[in-house]
Amino acid sequence: MTRNYWWPGVIRDIERYVEDYDMYQWMKNRIEIIVGKLKLSEVLEKPWMYLTVDFITKLLLVAGKDVILVVCDRLSKMAHFIATTEGILAEGLVWLFRNNVWKLHGLLKSVVSNREL
Repeated sequence: MTRNYWWPGVIRDIERYVEDYDMYQWMKNRIEIIVGKLKLSEVLEKPWMYLTVDFITKLLLVAGKDVILVVCDRLSKMAHFIATTEGILAEGLVWLFRNNVWKLHGLLKSVVSNREL
């Protein structure tokens, strides 16, 4: 501002304007204390104990299937891709999981999904 305009007390007037203008107070950078320590990721013991699950939806209908259930191991990044339908219920999902993942890899410790089943 002072590069283009100047009058006696310009700095004081700008400071008063900024202090009184509510929008500037909201946009001001605030230095805040970090709330807590970051949690370290758990060390994975062996493959196929910790999984992530997601669906690929809205696919073309092929052989009566239009959804792919993706089950991915968090340690090895290997995955199973299981074809299913969009109208699958929780019981059907358990059946698919048992026949395609559990029978091959055994008991799990953790399954993470971004969907509520």
